[in-house]
Amino acid sequence: MTQIRVLIANRPRLIRELIAETISDQPDIEIVGNVEEESELASAVERTLPDFLIVALGKQNQLPAACHSILQKHPDMKVIAIAADRNSSMFYWASLRVQSNEIEASETGVLNALRGKTEPSERLQ
Repeated sequence: MTQIRVLIANRPRLIRELIAETISDQPDIEIVGNVEEESELASAVERTLPDFLIVALGKQNQLPAACHSILQKHPDMKVIAIAADRNSSMFYWASLRVQSNEIEASETGVLNALRGKTEPSERLQ
C-alpha cells in the first residue's frame, strides 16, 4: 500500500498536535514531519517531499503566502489549510493555476481530502 505522506505546519501547537493525533492511526497515512515556524516551511517541504501539507488557514480563507511559491515548485503536492477558530478548512492544489475547494471542517473532511475524495471547484485564489 502506498503511504500518503503528510507534513503538518499548523499553528498553534495544540492544533498541530490534534491534527497529528487525528491522522496518525490511519494505516495509509504517514506523518513525515511537523513545522513550528512558517520560516521553516519551504526547507521542511524540500527535506520531506510530502504529498500533503497541512497549514493554518489565513484570514478570509486565504492560502498562506509561503504556500504559493511552494506549490509552484512542487505542483504535485496538495495543501489543506485549517482555521480551527473559524471552523473552516480549504483544500488547495496546483495545475496551471492554484485552485481551492472548501472542505468539511472535520476529521472526515480532512481524511477525505488526503485520500482524494473531494470535488474540485472553479473558485480561484
